[in-house]
Amino acid sequence: MNLPTDHDHIDTTTTHARQHRRRRAASVLPTLLTLGNAICGFAAIHYAAKPITNTAVGWSTLTVAGALVFLGMFFDAIDGSVARMTRSTSNMGAQLDSLADVITFGVAPAFMTLRLISHYYGASAGADGLQILGPADSTYARILWAIAAFYMCCTALRLARFNAEVRSAKAEDHLYFRGMPSPGAGGTVASLILLHQHLLHTHIGIEEDSLAFARTAALGIPLVTVIVAFAMVSNIRYSHFTNKILRARRGFRSLLRVVIPVLLFFWWPQVALAAGFVIYALSGPVLSLIHRDSATTQP
Repeated sequence: MNLPTDHDHIDTTTTHARQHRRRRAASVLPTLLTLGNAICGFAAIHYAAKPITNTAVGWSTLTVAGALVFLGMFFDAIDGSVARMTRSTSNMGAQLDSLADVITFGVAPAFMTLRLISHYYGASAGADGLQILGPADSTYARILWAIAAFYMCCTALRLARFNAEVRSAKAEDHLYFRGMPSPGAGGTVASLILLHQHLLHTHIGIEEDSLAFARTAALGIPLVTVIVAFAMVSNIRYSHFTNKILRARRGFRSLLRVVIPVLLFFWWPQVALAAGFVIYALSGPVLSLIHRDSATTQP
């Protein structure tokens, strides 16, 4: 009969220690992804603060800022899944995720809107100045600054409400959001700014026409910012597309819902992003009206 020796005990202890170190290393990964989201938001603000000029890669500074918002959205989309896979979910991780979202989907899009309008209507319009319109400049500047601040506050309120809500374990309760989620709102604003910059640099015509187009199109961004800000703090239901796709039955129609948007994105990335987020922003009110009408017509 072979009895356990001290050598066997040491091997077992070493194995457990290695497994513990691996679990600890894996538990750090979701936090790093969440911090990556926050860094993307900070970098987006940094590039948005610069004059709107082309960078070394041929993108305008606002285009780079918008791309960083979407990179932060990618980190935000996977950090929760990685936390569940590594069994490292925690209340601290949830709070940190919301703080990062305030930066990337609240402050960054609001500041990008200020930078865009300031470029065409501020004191530095037509120049490479760094002035950003503020509440002490003019009546229009006060309104614009208030819109950006209102959007940022609504983002913070939306995320605070999300953290405070007690969510049940029912599957259907995880298929919808109450109010527009902050990544959807931030993505709507950022995608429209990306589309604006894309159309500006591909617009065919004389320089005066391009400037007139840019100035006119830029005026629509603050209006959209106000609308999605109200949508975030509303009680309108918005679909949780990620969970719906993961829980959907596997079939040809489900495959098309994924493949077609991906193909459109590769062909026309700026147009596809803007169209997709605008449709999502409108989907909540439209579906609410449809459900309300169907409920009133039932006997």
